[in-house]
Amino acid sequence: MKAKSSKLHIAMVAPPWYPVPPNGYGGIELVVHLLVQELKRDGHRVSLFASKGSSYGTNEFAEEAWREDLGFPHGYYRELTFIARVYKKISKLKSLDLIHDHMLIGLLAASFIKDVPALHTVHGSISEIERTLYHEFSEDIKFAAISDFQKKQAPELPWAGTAYNAVDIKNLHRAHAPANPPYLLLLARITPEKGQHIAISVAKSLNMRLVLAGKVDSGTGGKYFAEQINPHIDGDKVVYIPQVAGEQKASLLSGATVALAPLMWEEPFGLFMAEAMVSGTPVVAFPRGAAPEIILPGTSGFLVADEQEMVDAIKEIGSIDRKACAKYARERFSPKVMAKKYLEIYNDIL
Repeated sequence: MKAKSSKLHIAMVAPPWYPVPPNGYGGIELVVHLLVQELKRDGHRVSLFASKGSSYGTNEFAEEAWREDLGFPHGYYRELTFIARVYKKISKLKSLDLIHDHMLIGLLAASFIKDVPALHTVHGSISEIERTLYHEFSEDIKFAAISDFQKKQAPELPWAGTAYNAVDIKNLHRAHAPANPPYLLLLARITPEKGQHIAISVAKSLNMRLVLAGKVDSGTGGKYFAEQINPHIDGDKVVYIPQVAGEQKASLLSGATVALAPLMWEEPFGLFMAEAMVSGTPVVAFPRGAAPEIILPGTSGFLVADEQEMVDAIKEIGSIDRKACAKYARERFSPKVMAKKYLEIYNDIL
């Protein structure tokens, strides 16, 4: 067992679908990247396992071509292949202190390595299906939550703690005033649960420009986009950008008048909301999932009950101090804060 002050050797297992860091879409991969960076800065040794195209030094065990299988039934075979490769390598690592797994299917392999403690970060919402699976591994693996709301979905699990996701504050701008002309922004995968159709209705009520950015979800997203979103896209009042990254993403986030989160599901965190607030852009959201934990009403945005309240809140958005919004978010969602929390969890497990 390691002493609390000593440096650790951690095997970090990312999903196989996008590189670490991602070139665009890939929220979990971004969080993993930021965590690994901070752990290494603190002097810890991290063996990272991820997809090809990842940063230098990564064990690349997933092919780039596999990304076409994401969301399809044979995608499970790709995940199993990746996990088989990863855990063959992990079982041969010397002086390993902890396995930190970010893949649902990684629970199975991690449970077989009895001499190394394992932590699994739950990145999604927890329904009866996930809860039933987690119980089968609850004697072998500890769990980390990304919000207290998520933890309450299965309070009986062996939770080791809550660590909020971090955002890339270094590469996100802080704007003390929105761009002119003004626009609303929703940056998320196109799917009914993200509520893009509500954002369109809100924008039309206010006669404001709306920018939608994000890939079309591989599940119900195609039909939803074709029927409820695409007919409204005109390149002027409703603009759609399939993929944003880097400077374009940073500029979109910091320049928006308001970021909208008309959530139609119990979102366990909401990386887009944190990214917007870090950029000084207030968020107006439905109070579902972890939104009440992430948004500080009056400082970083507003929580509203329905579409009409969202319209009314946007009219009052000038009362939000964008400097105070950015300060609040950067103190809560920095990579340094996230890494510190995970180190506390690691040491508690060890």
